[in-house]
Amino acid sequence: MADLKIFQKTLGELSTNCYIMVNHDTNECIVFDPADEADVLKEIFNSPTFQLKGIFLTHGHIDHIGAALALKEAYNVPIYASKEENEQVLMKVGVNLSAMFGNPMTIDADELLKDGQQLEIIGTTLSCILTPGHTAGGMCFYCEELKSLIAGDTLFCESVGRTDFPTGSGRELERSVREKLFILPDDTKVFPGHMNMTTIGWEKENNPYF
Repeated sequence: MADLKIFQKTLGELSTNCYIMVNHDTNECIVFDPADEADVLKEIFNSPTFQLKGIFLTHGHIDHIGAALALKEAYNVPIYASKEENEQVLMKVGVNLSAMFGNPMTIDADELLKDGQQLEIIGTTLSCILTPGHTAGGMCFYCEELKSLIAGDTLFCESVGRTDFPTGSGRELERSVREKLFILPDDTKVFPGHMNMTTIGWEKENNPYF
């Protein structure tokens, strides 16, 4: 079993949780939702103990993607996102909210992921779970080896992501959480896009939206 760990950095105006998964046996790592403050992240990835191999986006809102292009350019690594998110959100400044925040940008992901896809990277396996609702192509990433879920803005501690932005749907979000996330083991640690960590079991019992 690889020596895997997940580190959290909270970045940007909206206090977005960016996560770094590192394999300490190989010093390879991947980053989820590099929200902002590229210089802060570069200080980490310039270290030989954090060799960046990929950038994963749970969804395309500007507060989750702000530093992605800078990291891609600096380390020549691919950006991963769901096919649906790439087409409907990442490529549109009005939908990814970047125009609203005065920083219009688009991203064309290098690797387009499908629901249920199993991805081998940095010595572990990520399960790609399409969870529309917050956005049309939101995707959560489950690492069975760590019993951990990178949830983006789909599921929070005792809350869920808002659904009033373009491509959002409350009905789809509820279905995504119930049918795709609540089937994971109760002891699965949930790493959300904002606020504190939680577990699947806690949310099944205490989340007022369900």
